[in-house]
Amino acid sequence: MPKIVDHAAHRADLALRASKYFSKHGYAGGSMRNIAEYLGVSKSALYHYFPNKESLFLACTEQVMSQVDVGVLDESTTQQEKIQQLINVMQVDFGSEMALLFDYLRNKSKAEIAENEAMQVSIETYRKMVEAIVGASKTDETLAMIMGTLLLDHLSGGTWAASSNLPSK
Repeated sequence: MPKIVDHAAHRADLALRASKYFSKHGYAGGSMRNIAEYLGVSKSALYHYFPNKESLFLACTEQVMSQVDVGVLDESTTQQEKIQQLINVMQVDFGSEMALLFDYLRNKSKAEIAENEAMQVSIETYRKMVEAIVGASKTDETLAMIMGTLLLDHLSGGTWAASSNLPSK
């Protein structure tokens, strides 16, 4: 008797596990064959769920971003403290995530990036997280400040956030 597989659940599991492969090897550093091997499935099984590496990366992005939960922030804190908590959470994997992101975006035009579903999923998730803290009118401004702070902190070897005070809202 054939094994009954929950297609959506198995696809989500493959995507979540493949995200770890991408984090370790980058986007350009992996082929569908290597990813299938890492996941312990045949290449044809991987292609059954994802027609190409681009669709697998999108599914990985969707899975990872669906696990982001602004609800973990301490509700008893001020808006500024929540922003700092969010920065602290995002800071953990920021360097490796940006390396993967730039590897993935390499050789894509601005127009391609603007239309890219994975980037749209990421940006929309970040916007929703920030909006839950500061409200719709300050979302983009605050998100830009957060991303700038994270980037400057990463580029300074971790000394930026420690030596600067975030602007009060």
